[in-house]
Amino acid sequence: MEGGNSPNLQLQQLPLATPAVSVQPHTDSFSYKENLIGALLAIFGHLVISIALNLQKYSHIRLAGSKDPRAYFKTKTWWCGLFLLVLGELGVFSSYAFAPLSLIVPLSAVSVIASAIIGIIFIKEKWKPKDFLRRYVLSFVGCGLAIVGTYLLITFGPNSHEKMTGENITRHLVSWPFLLYMLVEIIIFCLLLYFYKEKNANYIVVILLLVALLGSMTVVTVKAVAGMIVVSIQGNLQLDYPIFYIMLVCMIATAIFQATFLAQASQLYDSSQIASIGYILSTTVAITAGATFYLDFTGEDVLHICMFALGCLIAFLGVFLITRNRKKSVPFEPYISMDAMPGMQNMHDKGIAVQPDLKASFSYGALENNDNMPEIYTPATLPIVQEQHGSKGVSAPPYRVLEHSKKE
Repeated sequence: MEGGNSPNLQLQQLPLATPAVSVQPHTDSFSYKENLIGALLAIFGHLVISIALNLQKYSHIRLAGSKDPRAYFKTKTWWCGLFLLVLGELGVFSSYAFAPLSLIVPLSAVSVIASAIIGIIFIKEKWKPKDFLRRYVLSFVGCGLAIVGTYLLITFGPNSHEKMTGENITRHLVSWPFLLYMLVEIIIFCLLLYFYKEKNANYIVVILLLVALLGSMTVVTVKAVAGMIVVSIQGNLQLDYPIFYIMLVCMIATAIFQATFLAQASQLYDSSQIASIGYILSTTVAITAGATFYLDFTGEDVLHICMFALGCLIAFLGVFLITRNRKKSVPFEPYISMDAMPGMQNMHDKGIAVQPDLKASFSYGALENNDNMPEIYTPATLPIVQEQHGSKGVSAPPYRVLEHSKKE
């Protein structure tokens, strides 16, 4: 009897093993689909954010000379930019609920690419083709490298997915790898804050490292909050877990402190340096936090990890080249240089110039000096004519101004 029952038992176990094999490919394809959805949402969000910021910047530039400091509130351009900014932030926020954190964070390079392309398309200066290519060759190369790096990131990004339930987030929060990572991060943050506040170490790397450490906690909490909201929308309510509100408070607090340090960095350093160095540091620290908290690279083979790291390096190089080519802001001079005016000669008194010479063309804002201006806009010139002294006792002025006719 026992020997006759054993084949029946084996036949009963075969149907149970068959569907178990077919479930795994379906899960993999669905996870790759989630990766694609999250990546597209992040790319869309960063593109819209870049367009929104440029629209608001355009509105501020147009109203720079207005007496009302809040005149931009009355323009449709500024409000359209604000609406697009909120829409883009919602797109980036929702992308964290679908794709792994380590995949979404490096895609912020899309905003740098979009800003560079918008700056080239809507450039107000007129250049010859040779000068244009020579001036913006680094931007073209940087955009190409950043696009290649983004493609590698999406193709070889981590494929780990789990539902962001309260139990899973709590389990990750108390795991020993994350606790060890948090201890190291808190120690580094306190040391950097001490040198920054007490020792006046206002180096750009110190400030942006503080921003990166805070930003890593921001993206970790953003993924938790966004994932729990999506799971709640799907029918499994997660908003009654205390961990949701803990993550929400941490997300808001770290974002506020991060914006504070960024504002301090923007007062000390150029925006292009902040964009490139900040992107590299923030992306590196955030990927480390995602790999430690959410175990993004668990189960990934060596080839995918190496190609993902190569994509990050290529994106870093592309962003660096794009921001490297941006023009540095030139402070406004309190005087108008004589040699900036066509036809004007410098006045000298015993070989000492009255005003210093400015070798570069005078410019203010978006108004660039153009030597091909019509003659009607050319300022009147005051030529200098030297005179001989009439007598030894009476000193004559070293120069006199001739009157010009209307024809001249």
